Parts: sequence; structure tokens; C-alpha cells
Amino acid sequence: MKPKQIQGVPQQRSGGFHDTESRKQFEPALIPLKFEIVKKRFFSIHKWKSYCGDAFAAFKLYDSNANPVDREPLKGDFIRINIPGPGETEAKGYDWVEITDICYYEDNSSESIIITCRPSKDPENKKSSHIAHFYSSKATSTFMIYRDSTYIKTAVYGRNESPNFNAAFLDIIRNMMVAAGGIMGIAKIQWQQLTDGFLDFE
Repeated sequence: MKPKQIQGVPQQRSGGFHDTESRKQFEPALIPLKFEIVKKRFFSIHKWKSYCGDAFAAFKLYDSNANPVDREPLKGDFIRINIPGPGETEAKGYDWVEITDICYYEDNSSESIIITCRPSKDPENKKSSHIAHFYSSKATSTFMIYRDSTYIKTAVYGRNESPNFNAAFLDIIRNMMVAAGGIMGIAKIQWQQLTDGFLDFE
């Protein structure tokens, strides 16, 4: 199976990938209201865990100066990830990504918002340039919400996913195990919970 070609999503060149999507159809008159709710959920990064259950990772947004913030994300912000189980020892047990792009697309019949993230250093540790993530800096995660006149889609697209070997020995072992789980589909299950949760209006 080949990765989908999606506008705004980086090209797949090496390593693992996944296309995780959820969609729901609505009456056309309800689409704008429902999409506004999804948009609010999408931009509330610190609440993502609440849409997925306790087994999912916790996310916290930081600005470019490594200050925690509670607002819509901006390009250059960082997201601190606390995944279940052991984290990056050099980054106090957390994994970090940087928001490298935020794109908006809109025409007469559709609208989409895309946030692309890449593994990054720990912004709180000014002395280290080490990538504090289980994937290498080549990997990306692209989060998307999309609407047209009949349905809303939420998605996460992973590209170029390979373990981060630029780490301490114990972290390399941990990175290989976590990355292997992602490549085998465990991460996709968790991302599916998130994309499903964005569209849960029950």
C-alpha cells in the first residue's frame, strides 16, 4: 500500500508511514456549525488527550521560547508529548515536536486546516541540540481537518518514520521499541482514537 498524496503533506521518502482518517457525513446545513466545533477541538492541543481516553499520550503546547501557552498553535511553537511508558531520559521523560507549518485552504465548496510537526530538540534545554523524540528529525506528523458540503474529515498522516539513533544507549533501545510499535500500527490505533474523538458529537 502506498501513502496517499495529500496537498500540504510531506512526500514519503523512507521509513514507515501511515494514513489515519475519520469522516462523518452531516446534513449540509449543519456542516459549518460542526466544523467550527471540530476546529476548536483541533486547536486545543492541551485537550487532545480528553478526546482519546487515558491510554493516549498527553500533549502540551509551548511557544518558541519554551513557555507553556494555552492558545491556538502558531508556526514555530513546540508540543511536549508524554506518551505512556518511559520517555526520553535526556528530555526529562518527554518527547518534543516543533510545528513547522500551518496551512489553510479554502474554496467555494471546501475548507481544510493542516498542522505539520517534526521531531525537535527539547526547547527547555538550551544547551542541547539532541532530537528529543523516538523518531528521527526526518519524520513528520501532519494533522488535518477538512470539510466539504456533505462531510467532515479528520486525519493524521505520518511520513518518513524511522527510529532516532542519535541518543544515549538506553534511549536508542527505547526509541527502537517505540518506533517499531508505531511502524507496526500501534501508533495508528492511537491516532485513530484522536481523529474519531474530534468527530464525536454524542
